[in-house]
Amino acid sequence: MSNQTKKQSIFRFDFLKRLLVYTKPYRIIFYSCAFFTFALSSLGVGRTFIVKYSLDKFVDTPDLNGLWDYSMIMFGLLIIEAIFQFLFSYYAGLLGQNIVLDIRKDVYQKIIAFKTSQFDRSPVGTLVTRVVSDIEAIASVFSQGILTLIGDLFKIIFIIGIMFYTNVILTCMVLVVFPLLMLATRWFQKYMKKSFDDERSAIGALNTFVQEHIQGMSIVQIFNREEQEFAKFQSINKDHRDATVRSIFYFSIFLPIIEIFSAVAIGILVWQGGLMLAFENTLTLGSVVLFILLINMLFRPVRQLADRINVIQRGLVASERVFGVLDEKETDFDIAEGKKSISLAGDIVFNKVLFEYKKDDIILNHITFRINHKENIAIVGATGAGKSTIISIINRFYDIRDGEVLINDQDIMSISKKQLRKRIATVQQDVFLFSGTIMDNLKMGNQLTDENIYKAAKEIGIYDYFERLPNGFYFQVSERGSTLSTGQRQLIAFLQAYLKDPDILILDEATASIDSITEQYIQKAFDRISAERTSIVVAHRLSTIKNADNILVLDKGELKEQGNHSQLLKENGLYAKLHDLQFE
Repeated sequence: MSNQTKKQSIFRFDFLKRLLVYTKPYRIIFYSCAFFTFALSSLGVGRTFIVKYSLDKFVDTPDLNGLWDYSMIMFGLLIIEAIFQFLFSYYAGLLGQNIVLDIRKDVYQKIIAFKTSQFDRSPVGTLVTRVVSDIEAIASVFSQGILTLIGDLFKIIFIIGIMFYTNVILTCMVLVVFPLLMLATRWFQKYMKKSFDDERSAIGALNTFVQEHIQGMSIVQIFNREEQEFAKFQSINKDHRDATVRSIFYFSIFLPIIEIFSAVAIGILVWQGGLMLAFENTLTLGSVVLFILLINMLFRPVRQLADRINVIQRGLVASERVFGVLDEKETDFDIAEGKKSISLAGDIVFNKVLFEYKKDDIILNHITFRINHKENIAIVGATGAGKSTIISIINRFYDIRDGEVLINDQDIMSISKKQLRKRIATVQQDVFLFSGTIMDNLKMGNQLTDENIYKAAKEIGIYDYFERLPNGFYFQVSERGSTLSTGQRQLIAFLQAYLKDPDILILDEATASIDSITEQYIQKAFDRISAERTSIVVAHRLSTIKNADNILVLDKGELKEQGNHSQLLKENGLYAKLHDLQFE
């Protein structure tokens, strides 16, 4: 089978096989569900055969005792069937949720190991859709789809078998509509596949738009874009509705078609069965009733087949997208790696480093410099000069195209990213805090007690600052830290960096948006944290880096000047111009 044919396969068997792999740890539950499915199919069909036997045996020649006995047998079978139905529903749901648990764990584990560049390409809303709603759709493949579909197929086989056993001629006449019904089912599957693809794409687009605009709602309101953005939402929402309505349309066509075929089959039965019963005497009353019950039972699973196919198609479309995340090969690291401790206490060397985010869009052009161990250096330059890119390279958020970067005489490409980031603390301008308390955020990734954190806060001089907040270090932080000021978030980030006890401290424009009082706290904290370790400061405000041991001046991805503050002013070059612009 060609790749193209595989892509067009209605049931996506490759993805179904991969989903079935997740049932291996739960074989007992899976086999139990299969047993209950088989038993339910057998019991349901078996009851109809008892009806035939009772009518033929105890009605033509009245026998109330025999009729009562067989009625009790049927009642007992109904009780057993009800118990099996409960057990099947429970264990099928349990199987589906356990599989969801495992798949969601694997997907999230994969996402947190993504390269930074992959997050640049993948909207947050799309990834949220993969982790939440797409995986929920997969659960229904097991709880409401494939297992019940297998049961329905068993039931159809049993029904047709009993019909042929009872009367071959009548069965052939009744089933003449069955091939047409299968063709209609095939048509339904084909068009439902396309509509479900469109529906999942629309859901992803909708989640992406809502996620992005809720996070950026303040920008929407500042620029009075409410009406325009609402119009975009209306359009995306309409696309989602249209995709869903198309699937409803095909489903609405399919159900009446089944009803028509069912009515035709019963009509054939009434006509031919009546002739055979009244004139030919080749059929019993019990057999006619049996055929009526079996036809209803035969077309009921076929009607339900539409629901099963609906669920399976939806789940397999979702699984295709989920496995697309799992199949991503470009990951940053394995979350289990990096347990071995390393040291980055040494010089940092950039040797002819070439870097570009996109091909032929050079950001750093064969740049060379050295940062000595325990040196406090600053990096300055105009926007887009490549300052933050250097920080990203040191953290290996992005890898260089050419040249080499050495830390403590180790090629950075040979160091595990997990190990590397354990020994580097980066404080960014926009500090991200998670919902919870300040203490929760400080303990993230560290096995620390409250006393350890209080002691560290006192050592860098910010303990009293946070103790003045309501509940102190147990002040409740909202999403992204919006209940705290920029300066407060920066101080938390400095304390996080200090608790990490890194070999290298990096400040990426960390003092760009704070008031002078908070800046004094931050300067004191920085002096304490940067002592006896290499520190790198990216700054626009030149007043904050006057005391740096060395200043690197970048322009359009090239190193133009370096030296301390006084030396650079005397050279009257690019740094002096930047200084004059800020202090005119």
